[in-house]
Amino acid sequence: MTLSYHLEGSGEPLLLLHAFGLSHQVWRPVVPRLTPRRRVLLIDLPGHGRSPMPPPGVPPNPRGYARMIAAVLDELGFERIDVAGNSIGGWTGLELAVAGRASSVVALSPAGLWPAGEPLARRARFLIEQTGVRATGPLLRRLLTRPRVRQLVLGEAMTSAKSLAPDDAITIIDAYGRMKHMAAHLRARRGQRFVGGQHLTIPITVAYGAQDRIIKRGDRTRDQLPGHARWQELPDCGHVMMWDAPDLVARTILEGTGQPRPVEPADAER
Repeated sequence: MTLSYHLEGSGEPLLLLHAFGLSHQVWRPVVPRLTPRRRVLLIDLPGHGRSPMPPPGVPPNPRGYARMIAAVLDELGFERIDVAGNSIGGWTGLELAVAGRASSVVALSPAGLWPAGEPLARRARFLIEQTGVRATGPLLRRLLTRPRVRQLVLGEAMTSAKSLAPDDAITIIDAYGRMKHMAAHLRARRGQRFVGGQHLTIPITVAYGAQDRIIKRGDRTRDQLPGHARWQELPDCGHVMMWDAPDLVARTILEGTGQPRPVEPADAER
């Protein structure tokens, strides 16, 4: 059982991992800015987009996602790869690093760095929102042609919602509505957060949107990251920042994954 993926561009390989409930299409504004320099691997996370749910015994959470992604890397002959991920994709990238499969990680507004488990209210909201998307269906797609509706529906996730092309808004909403077994994903990560990354020696960049309204500052901790991890805020960006500032996002990814060697422990102490 493999995940849905495709490769484009040339250069050193770079894996892109999307946010919860979305698909690889969310990277559309950024990919053309990366492919002249990198061979980009776009994957739909398990249960997202065109990818199947994990098989029995593999939980549908970031650690389980990382196991299935590692199988794709084996299939393609990549022992390790640079990774950039947004939200749950950033958390999954960090899990790949702990598993020894990442050469570097750029985590954009990553989930999982909260001080305790994910709040119940946030998990419930995901289910309510997906139910709403599925119930409104064609009507919502028509309404998304209106800037005010795009702002209402997507404004919490991105600063560019009002100016977003209607087709892009529909792509985001359709992916959210089609996500498979959302409740199972939420149960599988209940009470969890990212742990065990303090001793990583690879380059790590964490970059939150300065206007991220989904993962607020109180839900961002560094205690499970190595001391050398770089911590940034990207101006004028929300949580799903690819449409907000595609040039800045691409530059952050290229800079964060462009170091030629791991950070040695001695470097981290200086």
